[in-house]
Amino acid sequence: MEINGVHIDETYAEAFGAYAGRVTITACSKTWAYEAARSMTGFGTSVIGCGCEVAIEGIEPTDTPDDRPGVSVLLFAMSKKAVQEQLINRIGQCVMTAPTSACYNALEAEDRLSIGGKLKFFGDGFQISKRLDSQITENGSGPRRFWRIPVMDGEFIVEDRFGVKKGVAGGNFLLLGRGLPETLQAAERAIEVMRKVSGVIMPFPGGVVRSGSKVGSRYKFLNASSNTAFCPSLRGSVKSDLPEGVGAVLEIVIDGLTPEAVGEAMRVGIRAACGPGIVKISAGNYGGKLGKHHFHLHQLLAEG
Repeated sequence: MEINGVHIDETYAEAFGAYAGRVTITACSKTWAYEAARSMTGFGTSVIGCGCEVAIEGIEPTDTPDDRPGVSVLLFAMSKKAVQEQLINRIGQCVMTAPTSACYNALEAEDRLSIGGKLKFFGDGFQISKRLDSQITENGSGPRRFWRIPVMDGEFIVEDRFGVKKGVAGGNFLLLGRGLPETLQAAERAIEVMRKVSGVIMPFPGGVVRSGSKVGSRYKFLNASSNTAFCPSLRGSVKSDLPEGVGAVLEIVIDGLTPEAVGEAMRVGIRAACGPGIVKISAGNYGGKLGKHHFHLHQLLAEG
């Protein structure tokens, strides 16, 4: 298969199940909502070293609980407990500290985690519970409950419980280009359109990874190491998976609330990336041993 003269490898991306949480952060302005979200999503590229994968999903959701400018954030971790710990720490240290901010659950799910119910104790006994009959959960379980925590600029409003459900982490594709400038431009084109897909994030810096990894290492203390088969500088030293003429490889990793969302992001991203200077599009998998979600490139692109 070829798209715009770019060869599409007959392979698949192997992704795995992960638990997801979604929050809406609001503030007095788009600037302050974004600053809180930017802080919350720091050091969140990979569950391997960061404990979670977290990024901004979208700017200014059309409908926020308090009708203020907002930013939505998606967070993925390997267990419900990890999602809870990450949300408590990141909201407490990065959102509650931001001037004028508030934080709301944005994921309807049967399972719900106590988040505001833990953060409320920062109020040192002066926190106040707030229930809004006008704000009913989508599953009809009753009014939404919030906590008003006294802070130095007024009150920090945070929802009592946040939804958590199973999502998909680790969707991916590889861009093999003639040189770094062309490959990076292709990655930027892909990220621009992928960010328009609801329910997904690309958690690495700018959505792009240069230090792709493989499972295992010659060092016993490392579980993962550089993906040497895709390193151009090692072409003469290791068994290489790089075709002639490839001088740079970049990877895009996608996490999503559903397999369909991940597949759509991959589809539009690959199509946008196919252009001058790109030799081949491939994907990373582990022979089916890691995850149950397999995104076959030819099938995805044929459906689009």
